Amino acid sequence: MADQPILDDRPKEECGVVGLYTPGEEAARVAFFALFALQHRGQESAGIAVSDGSDVRMHKDMGLVSQVFHEENLEALPGEMAVGHTRYSTTGASVLRNAQPIFCQSLVGEIAVAHNGNLINARELRAEMESEGEPFDGTSDSEVIARLLVRHMHAGPEHAVAHVMRKIRGAYSVAVLTPRMVLAFRDPNGIRPLVAGRVGEGWMVASESCAFGPVGGQIEHELQPGELAIIDRKGMRFAQGAPPNGRNMCLFEFIYFARPDSRMYGTVLYTARERMGEHLAREHPIAADAVVPVPDSGIPAALGYSRESGIPFVEGMTKSRYIHRTFIQPDQRMREMGVRMKLTPIVEHIQGKRIVLVDDSIVRATTTTQIVKLLFEAGATEVHVRITAPPIKFPCFYGIDMCSRGELAAAVMSVEQIRAKVGATSLGYLSIEGATAAVGSPEHEFCLACFNGHYPIPVPDDLSKQAFEVPPDVGQMETLSTGQLKLIGT
Repeated sequence: MADQPILDDRPKEECGVVGLYTPGEEAARVAFFALFALQHRGQESAGIAVSDGSDVRMHKDMGLVSQVFHEENLEALPGEMAVGHTRYSTTGASVLRNAQPIFCQSLVGEIAVAHNGNLINARELRAEMESEGEPFDGTSDSEVIARLLVRHMHAGPEHAVAHVMRKIRGAYSVAVLTPRMVLAFRDPNGIRPLVAGRVGEGWMVASESCAFGPVGGQIEHELQPGELAIIDRKGMRFAQGAPPNGRNMCLFEFIYFARPDSRMYGTVLYTARERMGEHLAREHPIAADAVVPVPDSGIPAALGYSRESGIPFVEGMTKSRYIHRTFIQPDQRMREMGVRMKLTPIVEHIQGKRIVLVDDSIVRATTTTQIVKLLFEAGATEVHVRITAPPIKFPCFYGIDMCSRGELAAAVMSVEQIRAKVGATSLGYLSIEGATAAVGSPEHEFCLACFNGHYPIPVPDDLSKQAFEVPPDVGQMETLSTGQLKLIGT
């Protein structure tokens, strides 16, 4: 049984990727710690593929990085080159056959592909390849990328990547391992993040800069839209794999998804989130006694709101660190108890006070409703909700798992209606202008589609996460679960 979230209707994380070459070191161990730092980007499955210069070996399984890897299976992955992946499914079901990296045979040997993002033309590309006899093992768009790469490896890995980048459409940051090379590339709009730098005597790419610190690395370059990084024994070099189509980094990376210690667009996200709180205080001032964050994601913005407004910052809730995910299937009572299992109010900090509650987003509004109720039950006299994300009115098709538009609170209700639904005394969202100003870049350098419906890459009307899903053959599932070729230990 796949692990299930107890609580939280926030948009779900996408995926984290890493690729590296560590001469003189076991790359699998370095990749393990890098993935550990990227765990926030996905908790459904994890995998690492390594190369010893001739063979590619891999281990992947369902679960957290610390659950999937242990000493024995890391020892079974010798080699100085690796790619790794931690997954939250945005296309294709959360099952082992869709766990990454994707492993394929090619004319240059075995390859492994790790992908963060979402393709919008994957269904057409898959149908085209299947009509030509191409077999598929899983149901994710990442396998489409892998099999397209295999088809063009006869021209060499770099040319294969450049060809694939011109054929696929959507959001993607991809790391590819061949027996002698690591390649990484970013979509022409730059929607998903990807950075590169040094680690020891070698080189590394990763979804976020936070992956470099734990392995003693140092970022040197943020890949630009359409850019390709090539890492081999000669070093690391860059090329333009596809013509750039502007800069459209996902604004939600800055608001919520990326770790607060990561740096994007030259900005430390913790600082950007503090500035979002400052803008919130200017846009939605209120008389109150305490500014209380929803831990942990609301803390930087709450500090900024407090500093700008002069209202004291107070920790009004403690968060359980041990109930984020569980292998126990939650029943209805557990769902209803969700907030109480995860958040405990500090009554002495709440009772008799007018509270400004700062959080990062409202999706369906169910979680916010429970938190507001919790604070009133703890004795708050007023609860003024302040949100650092603008109202989410449109679904994402670029690698964030959001509900359909009809389930998005801001798509079907006014701000006043949402305020009434969550039971808040008042409700204020940060504007798009305030959010982008806090980051320090102009609006046109962000993807804002979930807020304003302007998709930088046009999407089909019938696109959905489960586009490829068909009932799997039981025998096939057994084969895929035990692995193929050099799939180790699952």
